[in-house]
Amino acid sequence: MLRLPHNTALIIIDVQQGMDHPKWGPRNNPEAEQRIAALLAAWRVTGRPVFHVQHLSTFEDSPLRPSLPGCALKECARPLPGEPLFQKNVNSAFIGTRLESALRERGIRTIAIAGLTTPHCISTSVRMAGNLSFEVYLPADACAAFDLTGPDGTHYPAEVIHRVSLATLHGEFATVVDSQALLDALQPY
Repeated sequence: MLRLPHNTALIIIDVQQGMDHPKWGPRNNPEAEQRIAALLAAWRVTGRPVFHVQHLSTFEDSPLRPSLPGCALKECARPLPGEPLFQKNVNSAFIGTRLESALRERGIRTIAIAGLTTPHCISTSVRMAGNLSFEVYLPADACAAFDLTGPDGTHYPAEVIHRVSLATLHGEFATVVDSQALLDALQPY
């Protein structure tokens, strides 16, 4: 059974209102936010550290631009007082933020990452965290993807994008689990 150190951090990335914009197209895993909320609640109850990340897009057509309501974090993922919020404008939660130094200052070596979207900010942040020597857990059911079209015009459904993205991360950059495995691992030793 998986056991997590007491200082394992939960990092919630880009769970923002603008992710519901129709511009993104069809999405898989409509329960992702519910799973994220359950993880967040469990982390808080057990007194483990929580970090939030918000995307501030610099693209004119993005629903995540700071001047638009879509930039706001969803209710299920808003920080409580004392939970740091890092703002970024690139895919990685580690570039242009103090996230890495905040983790290291607290002696955190193990992290769980959840949020949106699997092939973009989640994948980029997980890869970077792995390269920075953090032990990373990625709950597959606490992230989601949208349909994508390849450069040759081939359409890829969101579920395929999600599963392939997870496959490229598991075993090299992170351990992919489901959220229940993480919830079970939070139980006292």
